[in-house]
Amino acid sequence: MFGIGTGGIPPFMARAAESLKVSSLYRKKKILVCIFQRGAMDGLMAVTPYNDTYLQTARPDLFITPSQLKGASIDLDGRFGLHPSMNMFEPLFREKRLAIVHGMGSPNKTRSHFDAQDYMESGTPFDKGNVSGWLNRASGLIGQDATPFRAVSLTSSMPRALNGDYPALAIRNLQDFAVKLERSPSDAQVAAKSFEDLYDHASSSLLKETGKETFDAIKMLQSANVAQYKPADGASYPGSPLGNALKQIAQLIKMDAGLEIAFAESGGWDTHVNQGATAGPFAKNANDLSKSVTAFWTDVEAYQDMVTLMTMTEFGRTVKQNGNRGTDHGRASCNFILGNDVQGGIVYGDVKELARENLEDGRDLPVTTDFRTVFSAVATSHLQIQKNNVLFPDWNEITIPLMREG
Repeated sequence: MFGIGTGGIPPFMARAAESLKVSSLYRKKKILVCIFQRGAMDGLMAVTPYNDTYLQTARPDLFITPSQLKGASIDLDGRFGLHPSMNMFEPLFREKRLAIVHGMGSPNKTRSHFDAQDYMESGTPFDKGNVSGWLNRASGLIGQDATPFRAVSLTSSMPRALNGDYPALAIRNLQDFAVKLERSPSDAQVAAKSFEDLYDHASSSLLKETGKETFDAIKMLQSANVAQYKPADGASYPGSPLGNALKQIAQLIKMDAGLEIAFAESGGWDTHVNQGATAGPFAKNANDLSKSVTAFWTDVEAYQDMVTLMTMTEFGRTVKQNGNRGTDHGRASCNFILGNDVQGGIVYGDVKELARENLEDGRDLPVTTDFRTVFSAVATSHLQIQKNNVLFPDWNEITIPLMREG
């Protein structure tokens, strides 16, 4: 698939790929998959405290309650209702593989998308000077032999969360991850030159900006027919950017390529105008998220004991809808954690009655669970990381029983 010109893959490249088959040492490692919902997801619409009369009054065009009628929310526990467009999450919640943390967010009160995302991805909500991301630090703390695919973002550019001292790759599309040869060298030339020296031109800007890790990754991909990948039976991915990203993450997992940290994005959650209740931009994004995640989970069925998936969003939305039938930038939201190691079937967090006196600044769901509490609980348990003071500097560790012991 990474053929040169029209002549297909040269024999020397096939031999190079064969020589880099992934060692069995790289298999059976734990894998953390993170999805950033950019734009600030409305957690009160995703997982609604449907008995709250204050919320119902504040959102006459947006409020949904559980019932037997089509389009109603899904009663999770007698208090919270899952948005109907996320109905594919319900079986995972009932199976106790999916947990939800509500009232989660950053202790930094900024309502700037850029700043809030930067703080959440760096893991240092009051330090703009920190150049590394928390997932990059997590990669460094794993402390095992790494392949080029240890930390991969299926995005067009490197996310803040994976920036740092430890190697990571940003790959928008595995099929485009290719290079050109200036000429077709003979076997003798190949023996005399390093793999990297054979290339004078990269077909993507990524290859021009990375070093040995990129070339090693190319060698590995030579042996995988990614263009012909077929998901497992029952795994039906949406054709969205998130669906395509998770499908490729599933490919990397099933290649046994040594993946341990993966990152993807879901956009469009900034719902200021005509947010909609059962239809509209929120419902569309919610449906795409739940379909993409459940397709991924079905696709990696044989690897589910190794995988935990976690979502995140920079902040939530206002309790009261605005004059455009949307919601504005708020404070707390919620997130989803999926895995066989997760203590699921529970909505964690502290969400008080949404009377004005209980709201932050009289308008927002307060942050009652620091995002670092959730990220730390998942990462340290699943990836077996011990040094929380490195993963999240200047943070007083607080525990939450999200993950199963042993």
